[in-house]
Amino acid sequence: MHPILLSICLIAGIAGSVLAQNTFESDVLRTTAGSVKMTFIGHGSLLFEFGGKVIYMDPWSKLADYTKLPKADVILVTHEHFDHLDPAAIQAVRTTNTVVVISASCASKVRGGLVMKNGDVQTVTGVKVEAVPAYNLVNKREDGQPFHPQGVGNGYILTLGDKRIYVAGDTENTPEMKALSNIDVAFLPMNLPYTMTPDMVADAVRAFKPRILYPYHYGETDPARLTALLKDVPGIEVRVRKLR
Repeated sequence: MHPILLSICLIAGIAGSVLAQNTFESDVLRTTAGSVKMTFIGHGSLLFEFGGKVIYMDPWSKLADYTKLPKADVILVTHEHFDHLDPAAIQAVRTTNTVVVISASCASKVRGGLVMKNGDVQTVTGVKVEAVPAYNLVNKREDGQPFHPQGVGNGYILTLGDKRIYVAGDTENTPEMKALSNIDVAFLPMNLPYTMTPDMVADAVRAFKPRILYPYHYGETDPARLTALLKDVPGIEVRVRKLR
């Protein structure tokens, strides 16, 4: 092949691979204040675009080239584990005006972060953010310690227009989760053995009744099991999206 043509092909191949890497499924949710675009980057990583604001949840460099994605107005980090707290991914989308919301366990790795504890409520760039407990009840390490101890990690509820969107973080079906109300969209994890089984997710959903449920961060767990468990529960739409 001619050297120039070879170079063009190589460049096209590289561009194609970058494009493929940063092509993700997304859904649009309508609110009284405009639409929310929800992009499913993968694992525990999500992107919300609303009212001209760009909001990331747990960006992780393994999943995307964040240098090619929009700069952030807000970044929310649920806890300190490497697949949720990635300083490189944060740096790629952070600007001098970005607010990085973190749990206290992340403070040593994120300079200038806004620490929120379980139960805290803050207005961040005009968005109401609530920090919800995220922890294990059952699943533990070999030494008997929970994978996610109580009081360390956060889930977050975002109020966007008239919609409340709950991203649970790494957690099981805690009493605090089951006591939630008026949740329009819930992202609940099924990454075994660290978070919930499909049965745990179904138990929580029956209690707090989100209008739309997205299983996320589900690893090798088959989301069809969850869909089957909830098929006869009225008023709850289960949406399964591809997550890397």
